[in-house]
Amino acid sequence: MGITSSSVRRRRAGSAVAGAVLGLLAAVATPAFAATDGSAGRSAAGSEHAKQARHEKQAKGATTTIPLGISRLAQGPGHDVAITIDDGPDPRWTPQVLQVLRQNHVKATFCMIGTKAQKYPELVREVAADGHQLCDHSVDHDVTMDHKPVAYQRQQILDAKTMIEKAVPGVAVNYYRAPGGAFTPDSRAIAVASGMRPLGWSVDPRDWSRPGLPAIVAAMEGKLPRQPTVLFHDGGGDRSETVAALKVYLPWLAKQGYSFTFPALTTP
Repeated sequence: MGITSSSVRRRRAGSAVAGAVLGLLAAVATPAFAATDGSAGRSAAGSEHAKQARHEKQAKGATTTIPLGISRLAQGPGHDVAITIDDGPDPRWTPQVLQVLRQNHVKATFCMIGTKAQKYPELVREVAADGHQLCDHSVDHDVTMDHKPVAYQRQQILDAKTMIEKAVPGVAVNYYRAPGGAFTPDSRAIAVASGMRPLGWSVDPRDWSRPGLPAIVAAMEGKLPRQPTVLFHDGGGDRSETVAALKVYLPWLAKQGYSFTFPALTTP
């Protein structure tokens, strides 16, 4: 059969459409770094959003009210502060921190290392009995977790949660804080899938480095961000300066009109 002029026109039209589609696909596939007009940042941001969406989808069974974003704000309508305590429990320093919190009628969030919770379950129970929140701080505080395989991150997060829960059956572990803040999209997704909000901080007085009480207090009494989450430590070394700083700082916050609360579980 001969080829009519109408057939030729149809084929040419089809070729034009196919060419346009291929052009669009090539444009979509172009790496973000190839742009030089500022669109690279927008492309990268879009890619990051898409990546986060994939991780959210992978976080099956997660509580829908818990986002993947890292919480750095205290709960509450405005003039609120969340005190967080890391790296315990410790048989020497945790009881002293608890005593200061009781004296000031403050509830805090304790980010516990799994092996320490396993070794000192009575301290985990004492923290929970005082009405404080519990936070998973990994099995053994590996600050290089963000450079490790996803399977390793999962083991560090989930095994630590199990160790803490075993010490206080029925008490929720509502937060996960990466050691040294070494979060990854995968670690956040794993935490959320297990019902925990990724927890950061907005004020770090570096008490762990033992810079001296005046330096800790000065760092804390500077200009505070909105609804701050403050980082302290009850483990990992001599925490006498932390205890002394809490004795000064908690009354000071109360005089400034702050209400003590827990870190936000949902996005404001």
